[in-house]
Amino acid sequence: MSEASDALLAWYDAARRDLPWRRAAGPWPVLLSELMLQQTRVETVVPYFERFLARWPTVASFASASEEEVLAAWSGLGYYRRARNLLAAARAATSQGGFPPSVEGLRSLPGVGDYTARAIAAIAFGVPVIPIDGNVERVASRWFGVAEDPARPAVRRRLQAQLDGHANPDRSGDLAQAFIELGATVCTPRSPRCEVCPLRPSCVAAAEGRQAELPAKAPKKAPTPVEATAVVLGRRGLVLMGRRREGLLGGLWEPLMASGRWEPAIVAERSAGVSGSAWRRVASVTHVFTHRRLTADVWVGEGGEEPLAGDGHYDAVAWIDPARTDVGISTMAAKILAAAGCGRR
Repeated sequence: MSEASDALLAWYDAARRDLPWRRAAGPWPVLLSELMLQQTRVETVVPYFERFLARWPTVASFASASEEEVLAAWSGLGYYRRARNLLAAARAATSQGGFPPSVEGLRSLPGVGDYTARAIAAIAFGVPVIPIDGNVERVASRWFGVAEDPARPAVRRRLQAQLDGHANPDRSGDLAQAFIELGATVCTPRSPRCEVCPLRPSCVAAAEGRQAELPAKAPKKAPTPVEATAVVLGRRGLVLMGRRREGLLGGLWEPLMASGRWEPAIVAERSAGVSGSAWRRVASVTHVFTHRRLTADVWVGEGGEEPLAGDGHYDAVAWIDPARTDVGISTMAAKILAAAGCGRR
């Protein structure tokens, strides 16, 4: 505990945003919100969090859900590995009678890394630790004047030790969230509002005018461009869709798709054993994944045949109403359907 942490808590009490996960008690809402918030903006997460918590108010109720149900509810939020990790962690916690109350125990849950374990421990169990996400990493790098890349393990450990030295055992959860809030709303990547920052009196970067230089991050690699062909084959209001067998989008449904530039009839034949007719190209759709920039030519056609097992790309193919909300589809699939004029409304 320190004067700096006291000042930060006073600021947090006065300035914190009213967010739904801050009104929910217990480790389950913390796990849910933290996984949803990874690489996703707060305003995007809020409605998903509220829907999930209303549908699955306890970790045990969520643990009994099927992966298909979870992926359908997660549709549009992206980074679907988080949904699978959430389900695996919930099932593990339920099987052992609840969430372990320590950082080490929480870290043992599948899909729970060091940051998430620390966040749950601090917020739900009062453990005096401060989790480091991207926001807190930026705050700490500037506050302590660390000129090295905080992504390096040794630098991260040093920042963690320095931050934990300011932990408040009486308000560990509030302090953890205060650091996150400060990075999200004041100590921002560009144009930080140092004039209202409660840590400014002891901030090395502010004293030396180095806010724009810190944190010192290695330049990001541009995503690799990837081309694909998407086939939206319709029949009486239904679209022939395939469920991905594995990989990043495993378990999610999509219009038939293949890597590379192909004639649509070839994609339909190889993916589902159907031919289709009256093909027309309607759009080119792009979506950026973490390391890939996928651009797909979208073709629309008419079909009527029953699908067969294809080339192993999908573990199931079926005629599906694209307006159904109980079927998990990726953001890329939603873009393709929208371009074809048959997306969800």
